[in-house]
Amino acid sequence: MFERPYLKSVRARVEEPRKFIQVILGPRQVGKTTMVTQLLNQLFVPNQYESADAVSATNSAWLMQVWESARLRMKAAGNKEYLLVIDEIQKIDNWSEVVKQQWDRDTRENINIKVILLGSSRLLIQKGLTESLAGRFETLYLGHWSYPEMKEAFGWSIVQYVYFGGYPGSVTLINDEERWKNYIKDSLIETSISKDILMLTRVDKPALLKLLFELGCLYSGQILSYTKIIGQLQDAGNTTTLANYLMLLSDCGLLGGLDKFAGDVIRKRGSSPKFQVYNNALITAQSDESYEKAIISPKLWGRLVESSVGTHLLNHSTSERYNLYYWREGNLEVDFVLEKGDNIIGLEVKSGTKEGTAGMSIFAKKFNPDKVLLVGTGGIPYDEFLKINPKELF
Repeated sequence: MFERPYLKSVRARVEEPRKFIQVILGPRQVGKTTMVTQLLNQLFVPNQYESADAVSATNSAWLMQVWESARLRMKAAGNKEYLLVIDEIQKIDNWSEVVKQQWDRDTRENINIKVILLGSSRLLIQKGLTESLAGRFETLYLGHWSYPEMKEAFGWSIVQYVYFGGYPGSVTLINDEERWKNYIKDSLIETSISKDILMLTRVDKPALLKLLFELGCLYSGQILSYTKIIGQLQDAGNTTTLANYLMLLSDCGLLGGLDKFAGDVIRKRGSSPKFQVYNNALITAQSDESYEKAIISPKLWGRLVESSVGTHLLNHSTSERYNLYYWREGNLEVDFVLEKGDNIIGLEVKSGTKEGTAGMSIFAKKFNPDKVLLVGTGGIPYDEFLKINPKELF
């Protein structure tokens, strides 16, 4: 079975002396549970896996029972260490307080229970971590599958990856495209929105959130002001509501909104967002165009290629801890701006039909970036760029 590169990192951390709770975050269907299952099969440490997916949100006592069960099993078997894994932890109300209480008790009593927590809602997990578990945890973010991973695991071509995206669970369905699209829409999109957002967060206008997601996928790769968005949506509310909903969609690994790079934090945050999906499947599954038509349509294919570069940069921005923006001034534009510390990189994506602009030269004069890159026609081939971890660019 294919192993994602993250597995080595998790195993190394678990094999260290007990010091931190390991928290694994990531969108649905990227292989968090599969990776932990692989880990448990490799370790010789006695372990216990539990999932909160079917547990009532109000049942925080379940968490205490699970932990006590681990203590009893460990004591009964005379084990010197034990590994407790809890999946979908964000489903339990007040989970972070319970985890803090139980973890601190084990620390005081020298009970060597190591803990891995998994969750698919980054916002809710991180909120609990910062509120209650400061200094007690490490995080590992699993993003959507990259092109090299899909190629190695399933033999996919770059064309398949650009169109079908990187959901490993959907691989067996791509020969029946209608079935594939239904799977992405029903099992991934609808489940993520319903279970990871609407059930766990207060959303006053759920229909608006879903419309924003659909519109954002339609305009992925494009800059759209919230005012224009409101003009296209009924019962749209205000720009603050839309910005908050876009943040929720981003935290679930569905749809992000890139801010404008301006070298000024206030201006960055006040800009119109550039929509960017986290996985190209989220665009094509909701499109009427088929795979056969897409690959021979220069305009559509160029858009999908640019989006695949965007998904690559956006997914790695979380795990590699760099900021991702766009830049625009009048009709001049730079597709992506990467910022890490004092290092700035400007990146332009050029497909066969996309005309080049003078944007990069103006951007370079204004901000003096460390590097400017062209991906696509006349530059780094996009299939080669998608094999590069963006951290290597800095």
